[in-house]
Amino acid sequence: MRARLLTLISVVAVSLSVLTGCGLVSSSGTFHHTTLPGGAQPLAGAKIVVTSKSFTEGVLLGKITATYLAAAGAHVTDLTGAPGSASSRQAQLNGDADVLWEYTGTGWVNYHNKTETISDPHELWQRVHDIEKQDYDLEWLSPANFNDTYAFGASAPTAQRLRVKSLSDVAALPVADRTFCVDDEFFSRSDGFIPMLQKYGIPYNTPNGVPSGNVTRMDAGVVYTATAKSAPCNFGMIYTTDGRVKNLKLVVLDDDRKFFLPYSGTAVVRGVVLDRYPQLRPLLAAISERLTNDLMQELNGRVDIEGQDPSDVAYDWLKSQKLVE
Repeated sequence: MRARLLTLISVVAVSLSVLTGCGLVSSSGTFHHTTLPGGAQPLAGAKIVVTSKSFTEGVLLGKITATYLAAAGAHVTDLTGAPGSASSRQAQLNGDADVLWEYTGTGWVNYHNKTETISDPHELWQRVHDIEKQDYDLEWLSPANFNDTYAFGASAPTAQRLRVKSLSDVAALPVADRTFCVDDEFFSRSDGFIPMLQKYGIPYNTPNGVPSGNVTRMDAGVVYTATAKSAPCNFGMIYTTDGRVKNLKLVVLDDDRKFFLPYSGTAVVRGVVLDRYPQLRPLLAAISERLTNDLMQELNGRVDIEGQDPSDVAYDWLKSQKLVE
């Protein structure tokens, strides 16, 4: 039955009063009411609080999780869309939220201030998993098969004309063809644009590398359209799971020297909650194992480009995978 489930006002009021201190506020508190195939309820009687960060992909992952766990019989409080990374993270650390999708690169750099670049996704996940388990009793479950990291893209005609498939191919181009669009934040990051150019042997602001005139700094949203038009740049900074990659038919260039840190999407559950409800592990794995870069581009695009509601997109995807009925 496709009917929208609205979290009871009394539950929301209590939850919000508890969470006011960490700034956690629900984006909508709604998701679709449904059931597992055959009506199974492995989480019958469980009480689970699902939160998420406020950007599209975070909200989508939260809605998918809330819908699926409720279908499995849990009483789910939906607190997706917490403003900023800190509020959803802090809520989980405080014990006010139970399940949150995170990124391995975020855990490594932002939460633990690590500067070592670990290019192997599994190794990075394992390192983050072990620290988080020891320090906070947070269980980072096995990562999904999508990596929402930085990358550079080009329009399909430009990639074909210049015969580039990787950043090493870009480095081999004549200087005049090495033109880039980036946003200010990426330009200034210690793990961003200038160190990346150094890694690929084309240093910034050098005659034989990438002259400053070859770089246009602009708003992150404008980078995608500029890259699609190949003006004023051949190559633009993008996020690998952004819906505009597929919508604008951009070619994602291979980071063949492994400069960018992996940002593998991972469901994180409080250890005490996972001990109480071990069924969460296979249920969340059923979601995680289906997620890929191409899929996340598609789902993000349905929200950001087509204007669909994240709750609807989450429900439609779960139904298409026969995870709910």
